[in-house]
Amino acid sequence: MAEVIVLETPADAGAFVAAHIAACVREDPLFTLGVATGSTPLPVYEGLRAEREAGTDFSAMSAFALDEYVGLPAGHPENYRAVVDREVTAPLGLDPARVHVPDGSAAGIETAGERYEAALEAHGGVDLQLLGIGRTGHLGFNEPGSSFGSLTRVKTLTERTRLDNARFFDSLDEVPIHCVTQGLGTILRARHLVLLAFGEGKAEALAAAVEGPVSASMPGSAIQLHPRVTVVVDEAAASQLRFADYYRWAQDHKPEWQGI
Repeated sequence: MAEVIVLETPADAGAFVAAHIAACVREDPLFTLGVATGSTPLPVYEGLRAEREAGTDFSAMSAFALDEYVGLPAGHPENYRAVVDREVTAPLGLDPARVHVPDGSAAGIETAGERYEAALEAHGGVDLQLLGIGRTGHLGFNEPGSSFGSLTRVKTLTERTRLDNARFFDSLDEVPIHCVTQGLGTILRARHLVLLAFGEGKAEALAAAVEGPVSASMPGSAIQLHPRVTVVVDEAAASQLRFADYYRWAQDHKPEWQGI
């Protein structure tokens, strides 16, 4: 069973996770963070900015992004390279050469997955991977039906995911149909997974991922196969967890020497 931490608000959750990441970076400046996009990880990035202002130096840290849209031009504000630069690289003072995002350009798209896998392997992998979960249960852009052994590859997005992401674009027609995403097998290689979920809209998918059967029809359930998973949620996202009372009890009585 994953460790589940229920906090009052997304801001509380973001500060909690950011404090852990900052402590890891102070211990190992060459720490590698797996970064996610969308609205879910924003409280963590805000917390990391506060940690930097308080004195943590992130400049030697490396980052690998989960995914990228296919076909968005480099200057598009929702190109995930641009999003990561805007939300992570510049605010934390990272070296852009240490920040990696899958190549979503149309030219060479056939080998984009293999090239990203090679970059991850050459680097030595990810120490902590931040994850959100979609309403379809997707991790990264691994939609229902994705193999738990899958590696970075091109995937076709569901209409549900495109509708959910349309809020970042002027219209649904602008949302790409394809993406390059780390596979579930790639994600499971990270040494620590931290899954974030906020709001009632994520409650059903979260409960299925954490407490339901392990199934390719619920990609989020892949976290149950990993030896070190921390799930950090707000009260609204926790509303459908059957064992929420136990998670709170365990959280309140955790030995001081145990980290997340």
